[in-house]
Amino acid sequence: MAMQTTSNNSEGEPMMELNMTPLIDVMLVLLIMFIITIPVQTHAVKLDLPQSTNTPQEIIDPIKNKIVITQAGAVLWNGTPVNMLQLRQYLDQTQQMNPTPELHLQPEPEARYALVDEVLVVTKQAKVEKMGFVGNEAYGNF
Repeated sequence: MAMQTTSNNSEGEPMMELNMTPLIDVMLVLLIMFIITIPVQTHAVKLDLPQSTNTPQEIIDPIKNKIVITQAGAVLWNGTPVNMLQLRQYLDQTQQMNPTPELHLQPEPEARYALVDEVLVVTKQAKVEKMGFVGNEAYGNF
């Protein structure tokens, strides 16, 4: 944007160079006005989000499932209370999965042995092959 103060033309001829400063100023003003007047484009992505339903989620884990027998006499399948019929249904479903998930049996130390025996009978009737007892360290004090 520097102006040329000296000229090689000493005879008083008109200068043939165009002064670009006013042209650039006008172009910048037009550019700013153009940017201001453009409508703002919103990038909206329409998603169909899942709706919350009150149906219970699948409580059978494809890797491992845990049966806890409490001191109060409750049988819990992955933390959910079940009766023997529901337990048998869950065990039958797990035995049809490929690969068969592991079954972890964890009776509490004060749980009734008769209830533990009932659960063992149900697991035997369901032909459970991958089963293990967890939490045996709790019985070390007895």
